[in-house]
Amino acid sequence: MKKVWLSGAALSAVLVLAACGEETSETSAADGEGGDDSYTIGVTQIVEHPSLDAATEGFKRAFEEAGLDVTFDDQVAQGDQNNSQSISQKFVADGVDLIFANSTPSALSSLNATTDIPIVFTSVTDPLAASLVEDMEAPGGNVTGTTDMHPDAISNTVDFMTRELGVKSIGMVYNAGEPNSVVQVDAVKEAVGSDVTVEEAAVSTSADVKQAAESLFGKVDAFYIITDNTVVSALESVISVANDQDIPLFVGELDSVARGGFAAYGFEYGDIGYEAGQMAVEILTEGSAPGEMAVQYPGNLKLMINKDAAEEMGIEIKPEWEEMAEFTE
Repeated sequence: MKKVWLSGAALSAVLVLAACGEETSETSAADGEGGDDSYTIGVTQIVEHPSLDAATEGFKRAFEEAGLDVTFDDQVAQGDQNNSQSISQKFVADGVDLIFANSTPSALSSLNATTDIPIVFTSVTDPLAASLVEDMEAPGGNVTGTTDMHPDAISNTVDFMTRELGVKSIGMVYNAGEPNSVVQVDAVKEAVGSDVTVEEAAVSTSADVKQAAESLFGKVDAFYIITDNTVVSALESVISVANDQDIPLFVGELDSVARGGFAAYGFEYGDIGYEAGQMAVEILTEGSAPGEMAVQYPGNLKLMINKDAAEEMGIEIKPEWEEMAEFTE
């Protein structure tokens, strides 16, 4: 396979990344009818948190079920965009067969690094707004994948807040540097209309999250933490503030409910990772062009409520919720 070599400066960046980061490699060769070909896939993830981790696991499961001989080069950027770019450049230099980009920053870094190697993304909220694809049905170029924004998730969440809890002001902590987050904040503002206010607190790093959440105390009736990688990686900081101040904490992922959020309309991130994996299998084994494969949306949206979190935040569970939601503790 043709390899693309890095410049001296870029190579130095990769060497620094390798020295300070964590690199793991594993081979998946499940029993099946896979051919004699073996593949190397670069896996790049912006940060570690349960939802992204589940998506990566789902991606790999698709290859296990396909019975293919695959080596995964797993890299996590630790929330640093420079690390993310260096990871992508490393994959190009190594001549991997495909890049799996888990998050919008990871996908953007990958696309900046190569227009030749196939890229399959997941956990991307708005591929169009992020300029990853030209069209959702025909992405173009060397990229396709799965989005993590169900078209009804935000509107359903806002409706539940206002109808069931009488929320009039929503506090949102997010990283304004994440395109995913800006899209979702704008969607929340559109969904609430003129009857509900949205109070924002922007952060740059996970270390800023608790102070940002505390700055909203006294201004909001509920928190809504969207699928912002920076904030979700430090979700316990917001949970602490919500519990101490009896502020309902709505989240954008089912995994975040399990961690202590009150409620979410969500889906299993493992499912969108798995679907991305199936797309990658098709690209590698059938020669399908990524740019001709439509971006896929998540399905199976459901409401999940954490009963223990409700008690911590002073929320009384209504009997009618029993028919609307699944519960965890």
